[in-house]
This record gives sequence, C-alpha cells and structure tokens, in this order.
Amino acid sequence: MARLAVVTGGGTGIGRATAGMLAGEGYDVIIVGRRSEVLAEAAKWIGPQATTVTADCADPDQIPAVVEAVGGRAVDVLVNNAGAYVAGDDPTLADLAARWRATFDSNVTTAVLMTEALRPLLRRPGGRVILTSSIAAQRGGGGPYSAAKAALHGWVFDLATQFGPEGITANVISPGYVTDSEFFTGRMTEEGHRTRVEATLVKRAGVPDDIAEAVRWLVGPGGTFVTGQIINVNGGSVLGR
Repeated sequence: MARLAVVTGGGTGIGRATAGMLAGEGYDVIIVGRRSEVLAEAAKWIGPQATTVTADCADPDQIPAVVEAVGGRAVDVLVNNAGAYVAGDDPTLADLAARWRATFDSNVTTAVLMTEALRPLLRRPGGRVILTSSIAAQRGGGGPYSAAKAALHGWVFDLATQFGPEGITANVISPGYVTDSEFFTGRMTEEGHRTRVEATLVKRAGVPDDIAEAVRWLVGPGGTFVTGQIINVNGGSVLGR
C-alpha cells in the first residue's frame, strides 16, 4: 500500500505545491481545506492520488471527517499548512479581541486539532509532522499573525520531545516572501514586492515549490535525524534564527 500524507490548506499555494510533490513521490495525499471547489481544482492538478476533504480545521466538529478519510491507515506525513492573515481595523477592543482569536484559530488551533486527531495514526517509527510558520514569527511586523506563527515554534519543541521516542519527527518550516499564493491577494503593491525581493540575499521572491522542496528533504531519508527545528526558507531575509 502507498504511503499516506495529509496536507491541510492543500488547495492553493504552498499546500498545493507540497501535495503535488508528495504525490510525485508516490504518496496518496489527502488535501484538506474549507472550499470544495478549490480543493477539486487542486486534486485535478495533483492527479488520481489526491483525495479531498472539505473541513474547517479550526472547528473540532469538522476534524472527524479527515480521520474518516484516513480510514485507519498509518499517516506517514502530516503537513499542517492551513493558516491565514486576518485583516482588520479594530476600532474597538472587542474587534481587536475577535481578530486576535481568529488569527490564532486559523494558524495554531488548526494545527493543534489536526495533529491531536491524527496522533494515534502517525506511523511509528517514521512519521513526519511539519508545521508551516512564517518569517513574520522571527522579525515581527504582522501583529497577531506574527504572534500566532511564533506560537508554533514553541509548540514544535513539545511535539518533538513527545514524538521522538516513538521515531516521529516534528519540525517547523518558516517561509519568507512567497508569491503565487493567496496570502497577499489584494494587499501587495509593486513597491511592497520590490522591497521584499530586495530584502533577500538572492534577490528573488520565493515560490511555493521552494517550500515543497524543503518538505521533500524533511520527509525523505535526509530528514530522519532532524527534529525540533525551525527550518528557514527565506532567501536570506532573516539570518540564523
């Protein structure tokens, strides 16, 4: 039987590129997201190894649909990629609280619920858990988004410690500026793009495949001795931390 990967936020951008890479490596892939039509388009692009589950991973009542799709198989790879920047003007404290809670739910609660739901099914030994963070967690500038992504860094140390004796690794990938995703839809200007590219040492923006290649390394033979790490994929925008 083929190996199995679960990728949340798998319909677009980094998630879709990662799911496509894993399918190319021979995995059966379950992609999870909130929009069924987007997932359907992604599955068509990925190929017959892709299965879709429409679910909001921040809602505990919707997580069982993913467990059902796994069908009792061992999960070799879990990529917690679901997340979003939640915009808002926050004219009142209630609005501010709502935006911070929504941001935390989107970026942290999604990963926590999915990991805990699939914990019994992770392959032992050999399972891989990967969390998608952001450069914003290390250099700030994103308000609640920076804080939420930074929370994943602390949590992955707990996961790695818990999973290590069972032969499961847990790591964070922290992307820098990545185009060809929905993250900056409606928010990116030409000047913003230029500034972010100039902030890299390699003088180019990242693309989703750059992150997928980091996942390829972590889930492959070269990643067996790597756990509890923050893997920066940012073109040198942030150095060494």
